[in-house]
Amino acid sequence: MDELKQDYPWTHSPLVAAAPMRLIALSQLASEVSKAGGLGFVGAGNDVSTLESELEAVRKMQKDSSILSAVEDVLPVGVGFLLWAGEKLLQQSLPLLERYKPAAVWLFAPNHSEQLAQWTKETRRVTQGKSKIWIQIGTVADAVEATKLCQPEVLVVQGSDAGGHGLEKCAGLVTLLPEVEDAISALATEQGSRRPVLIAAGGIMDGRGTAAAITLGASGVVLGTRYLAAPEANIARGYRDAVLGAADGGVTTARGKVYDTLRGTTDWPQAIGGRSVLNASWYDHGRGMSLEENKRLYNDALQKGDEGWGETGRLTTYAGTGVGLVKEIKSAAAITEEVRDGATHVLKRASSKV
Repeated sequence: MDELKQDYPWTHSPLVAAAPMRLIALSQLASEVSKAGGLGFVGAGNDVSTLESELEAVRKMQKDSSILSAVEDVLPVGVGFLLWAGEKLLQQSLPLLERYKPAAVWLFAPNHSEQLAQWTKETRRVTQGKSKIWIQIGTVADAVEATKLCQPEVLVVQGSDAGGHGLEKCAGLVTLLPEVEDAISALATEQGSRRPVLIAAGGIMDGRGTAAAITLGASGVVLGTRYLAAPEANIARGYRDAVLGAADGGVTTARGKVYDTLRGTTDWPQAIGGRSVLNASWYDHGRGMSLEENKRLYNDALQKGDEGWGETGRLTTYAGTGVGLVKEIKSAAAITEEVRDGATHVLKRASSKV
């Protein structure tokens, strides 16, 4: 945790980060999380056409913040990239990384591991090592490979409960995080190298989940679904209402490729699928509706605005299995502080019982 404080001096422990949700986590959400002592990420994803304006907006907000204005050398947010977009995305991103030097660069979903190595090398080159490398993994093997290839500052260990896109086959955090910790600790000892910091992701919604992740070996957590209820998240009211109305996510969400197929976002690597709150699109697919008819109905729902979401709606509601713990709209700052303070309380209470 001292290492995180050194790299991100405005943050508090345990670190609470907002995931780089594509099209959802933009400058306002990222800035508010960082101002609250967390680390916000801008979700560039596979398209950096608006990234410069988003980072410029962060820079302006930084100047107006008594906390963030003291941060020098880096922009006090991270940026997340989807590496399957290829060489063009890298070449378009490098000038922006060089100019703005975000505090962290989150790498996810490569088509092959060499992309991780290339992005890591080039990011460190253009930012003089000021932008720290975060690599998202979902298996022990991927954690070991990423560590060997890139020596990232952070491994984001994402368990199966995560919302949005992740591996279709992976373990939950309770078993995945300790096994990853054991494997990379052994690797660091063998190679005489520094061990990456572990940040937990997947199903964490509050202080209890954060405290659990800390006891499993994480130094901080990433939340995605919880921030969907923040007004700073760039989502439609219908999407937010669907999240707030969902419960019992183990049975009301599922991971697969149905919604990507309907949306036309089919460039993801084969091993990755999206976890969403289930609605008519999913159920009709399961009942054998043709893809053509399902797409037609999905496109019709797009014209209905906020009425296109919900259990009887058809539009995509990416969310994790902990969605039932998201019960009210709160500011991004309030969520960040509540999760962090809640974790501290839970850990103190637990220690008193030992």
